[in-house]
Amino acid sequence: MALPVINEQNRLLTIIPAGAFDRLLPHLQKVRLKLGDLLQEPHRETAYVYFPTTAIISLVYMLESGASAEVGSVGREGMVGISHLLGGGTALSFAVVRAAGHGYQLDANILKTEFTHCEPLRRLMLRYMQVVYTQVAQTAVCNRGHAIDQQLCRWLLSTLDRTMSNELVVTQELVASALGVRREGITEAAGRLQRADIIRYRRGHISVIDRAALEARCCECYAVVKRELARLLPDEPLR
Repeated sequence: MALPVINEQNRLLTIIPAGAFDRLLPHLQKVRLKLGDLLQEPHRETAYVYFPTTAIISLVYMLESGASAEVGSVGREGMVGISHLLGGGTALSFAVVRAAGHGYQLDANILKTEFTHCEPLRRLMLRYMQVVYTQVAQTAVCNRGHAIDQQLCRWLLSTLDRTMSNELVVTQELVASALGVRREGITEAAGRLQRADIIRYRRGHISVIDRAALEARCCECYAVVKRELARLLPDEPLR
């Protein structure tokens, strides 16, 4: 049977078909994911996939110049390591823990075997891959076409969805790095949100005090990804 649905559980694990989950369960190991832990590097095959529960993982692409930007993120809704299921074995991005917490670690070969032989699991994982593709594509469009204020709102909202609190432990430097913009731009955008009584910012902490207003100032990108997540990942296991 599937894991019980609780706030700190991983959504993808809760909707894995029962038979497949029973076979994976003995191999799932709960692990502590520390801030800065590197779970994936470009062109290097890893031994494990990860299903975060309270941790948040940032998918970061780095240019030859050293500049970098977050192309996606993974929290309790998904998994890190889908390249193992696509046949290539490696990815082009780093996967680094940007919010410490817990998750489940699973041998990638065990998941690949189940993916090959269990059609309901395969259909679920393919749906999740579409969610990831939507997120990466929408992030690229957002970073190119929307103002920093809107990008910041999108980033804050997507991060809130993966936490159990309205307070985020995050620095302006980290947000700037994730969005691939200058820190001064984030300082100015955060200042405007604070003056509008939407957030409260103190060093290393952002408290969201008016989520509705934050959503109103956001571009459409956040809602697009959220709708696709709801559409593609059901509340009950696939049959």
